[in-house]
Amino acid sequence: MKHIVVLTGAGISAESGIKTFRDADGLWEGHDVMEVATPEGFETNPKLVLDFYNQRRKQLFEVEPNSAHFDLAGLETHFKVSIITQNVDDLHERAGSTNVIHLHGELLKSRNIVDAYTFFDCKTDINLGDTCPNGHQLRPHIVWFGEDVPMIENAIEICKTADTLLIIGTSMQVYPAAGLMHYVPKNTPTYFIDPKPAMESKNNITVIAKNATIGMKKVMELLVTQ
Repeated sequence: MKHIVVLTGAGISAESGIKTFRDADGLWEGHDVMEVATPEGFETNPKLVLDFYNQRRKQLFEVEPNSAHFDLAGLETHFKVSIITQNVDDLHERAGSTNVIHLHGELLKSRNIVDAYTFFDCKTDINLGDTCPNGHQLRPHIVWFGEDVPMIENAIEICKTADTLLIIGTSMQVYPAAGLMHYVPKNTPTYFIDPKPAMESKNNITVIAKNATIGMKKVMELLVTQ
């Protein structure tokens, strides 16, 4: 069974109503990202940061996967599919995808402030004073700017086994995620879906300058009928 590796970014979740990470003015939901997405921001004002992600978590329960998420899950009928996402929502899983790696963490998980590798399910608010069994303050399981990306090595190994690469809703400008496409085998067929693509069709790369839901319909036609 051929292996399709999928790299997804904010564009696929935007059509479900989740705002992209950084608006044109450099703010995220009205906040400077350095205040709410860095270890320094958390150290300076932990209550602000916890409240910020508590609101993001509540919003997650108000949205649903869109057709692009469901189409990706549907590919598993025909292929082995591995999704490597920069998104922190659970829309891929809710649509039925069974093999998802979250590079930048997950809103529905928490971890303590000293251990980046032990996670706890988290569907409610995290408040100051909430601790893990070892007594350490809990924080969102989100990879902030300046922090290591624990899942990047796993993602690299998965990319090395790709028969087809599918990139959806990401500018491929943020590292280390942007470098993943360079680990797939040479000349791997690659489909890049983005309304404002950062590359052009050439050689093995097919660019589809559409949003995720429309672009996935086209890719489904191309892949499933091959």
